[in-house]
Amino acid sequence: MRTLTYYVACSLDGFIAHTDGSQEGFSLDQAYLADLFATFPETVPSHLRGVMGINADNQWFDTVLMGRKTYEMGLKDGVTSPYSHMKQYLFSRSLEQSPCEELELVSNNAVDVITRLKGQPGKGIWLCGGANLASELFAHDLVDQLLLKLNPLVIGSGIPLFSSVIQPQALELTQSKTYDNGVIQLHYTVK
Repeated sequence: MRTLTYYVACSLDGFIAHTDGSQEGFSLDQAYLADLFATFPETVPSHLRGVMGINADNQWFDTVLMGRKTYEMGLKDGVTSPYSHMKQYLFSRSLEQSPCEELELVSNNAVDVITRLKGQPGKGIWLCGGANLASELFAHDLVDQLLLKLNPLVIGSGIPLFSSVIQPQALELTQSKTYDNGVIQLHYTVK
């Protein structure tokens, strides 16, 4: 069974982005990013990998899940296939067709699609964003791990880690790392 990991940056007050989807104030410290990208090279968008000199093989994930709003952040900059080095799934109830042939659009039955994906051979599955999708998957016990990049920032309002109320769930902290910039990476396993 493949592992599904919700790997995302968030503020101390639990937001993954400002209301407009931007991440202003989230750390862009070079030493911090270099360490993250050395550990998780596949999380660097395809169009930036060459520019950043990242050519490492996928270490953790070979599949990425994106909600529509997360996907549209890159689309604003003309990026239609953000992670072409992985199998990409775009979850949207409002889109009628995929904006790019490299993205598989899932309009309904997200739980069934992800249950099937988890049963296939391969590396882990990365949920890179989508508070709505995260809530739905968490509610159906499909999220196995949370990797949070907890930024020393309070933004007051924005897009929350989960878009709706979820049932209480015990987590086990399996690893943590504190960076000089104040970011703490927390790796939890869902019990």
